[in-house]
Amino acid sequence: MSRQALPKDYKLQASIPLWKLEGIQISREFIFKDFKEAFAFMILCAQYAEEIDHHPDWSNSWNKVVVHLSTHSAKALTELDIQMAKAMDIFALRVQT
Repeated sequence: MSRQALPKDYKLQASIPLWKLEGIQISREFIFKDFKEAFAFMILCAQYAEEIDHHPDWSNSWNKVVVHLSTHSAKALTELDIQMAKAMDIFALRVQT
């Protein structure tokens, strides 16, 4: 995946509709049943982040995980951010019981 900025005409909402654009980053709040689900989600995300060498800025408070994605080296959104956001959406569904 590229670490170059996404094209200006990139259809962000069509690609990742649950994420919000905030300047040069995208963000999303994930809410889970409990801490166990939130932590399972974070483990899956952390393993994937290591695989693709692209790590989220995030915080956790009991059942809530707040995520911000941006490619700091590019000072922009890149394909890696979109790839990570899509994976996180899938992981969230996977851990919810």
